[in-house]
Amino acid sequence: MSPRQSRPTHLANLDLNLLVTLRALLRERNVTRAARNLGVTQPAVSAALSRLRRHFGDELLARVHGAYVLTPLAAQLAGQVETVCAAAERLFATGRAFDPATTEREFTLLMADYPATVLDPPLSRLFDHEAPHAALHLQLIRETLGSGAGDAIRLVDAMVSPPLGHFRTPGVASVPLFHDRWVCVASAGNPLCEAESFGIEDLARLPWVVPYHRDEGYPSAAPATRQLTALGIRPRIAVRVESYRAVPDFITGTRRVALVPERLAAPIASAHGLRTLTCPVPLDPLEEHLWWDASHDEDPAHSWLRDLMVRAAACLDA
Repeated sequence: MSPRQSRPTHLANLDLNLLVTLRALLRERNVTRAARNLGVTQPAVSAALSRLRRHFGDELLARVHGAYVLTPLAAQLAGQVETVCAAAERLFATGRAFDPATTEREFTLLMADYPATVLDPPLSRLFDHEAPHAALHLQLIRETLGSGAGDAIRLVDAMVSPPLGHFRTPGVASVPLFHDRWVCVASAGNPLCEAESFGIEDLARLPWVVPYHRDEGYPSAAPATRQLTALGIRPRIAVRVESYRAVPDFITGTRRVALVPERLAAPIASAHGLRTLTCPVPLDPLEEHLWWDASHDEDPAHSWLRDLMVRAAACLDA
């Protein structure tokens, strides 16, 4: 560990303007474009980059074949600086009069690709209509949420997720958004699609594609396998993916099957030539909620965002 790494860093000793410059540099990977977006001169950004390189003891932007690429440390910092800057913007916006028609605030939402796919069309239309100058940062959940979910909520404006146990803690508020149900999807040529009926034993012997199944252990926190495990089914997992939208790629033309939410099954089935089948056994309904840190309750901007999310969800059944 270098001497710099071993010494504690005190906030009072930092130039926090460097955070904004760092975010622009990591986004653009180009000093000229970063300067243009920040509204400052290129020499000013170059000087800031030199200071950042000295602070982190790393090049951050490395030239490869005539273009800049992020170093491994810069790639690690990219997500962190987005989160920190968004949190700072929310902090200093709290208490101000809020007008969605003129605000330039960036709102950060965290969710898996399933609720994102379902909610994005109405959310995008409402957001563009009511807050044309605001920015929306959608962070996709890449793995099953664990005990750190409560900490994740505090770093974003809100999270869309089922009502999991780790959220039922003081200081976390929620509102229901929409319901869904599980259905099976299979390739059109799968013998299961031609069967007059099928039962638990058929599901148990088929190979499965499962999203967000962290490892091969049981019981699993993955939503789909959690449902099957509750019914006494231990599916033979052939493919694990970190996205619901990746499921059809591993179903088409195979004997594999998967459980997916019905609102997502319809578009992916028609696009990939899959069949949607009703599960032979009842499964728990899916409930997607909006979660946020209760400290945002009195923030008028956050109140508007919560209302927007509820209205976007209401459009799904309109």
